[in-house]
Amino acid sequence: MTSDLGFACFSRAADLWDMPERESKKPYFGWLTTDLPVHSPTALNLKTDVHPRPIGRRPFVELEPTDRPLAVEQRTGITKDRVREIAAAVLHPSRGRRQQ
Repeated sequence: MTSDLGFACFSRAADLWDMPERESKKPYFGWLTTDLPVHSPTALNLKTDVHPRPIGRRPFVELEPTDRPLAVEQRTGITKDRVREIAAAVLHPSRGRRQQ
């Protein structure tokens, strides 16, 4: 069932991608499919709401409001140093370490 739901999410994104005024459409369900090595437990496969924005702008991905570290950081904000830490871990995975 998850794969069918995943395809439906992708299909919805593809349907809206070039649609004028897509930002007026309701958010739709999606999955976060990027693992960030600085988060434990994993951030992979978190539930999201995807908010379409005007053509030329990527959708805004809102994580389900849980107590998972990435969801908390999205809701409460993070420092520039934390952004640098996450970016370094993604760009240089051999140097990235999971939080304990």
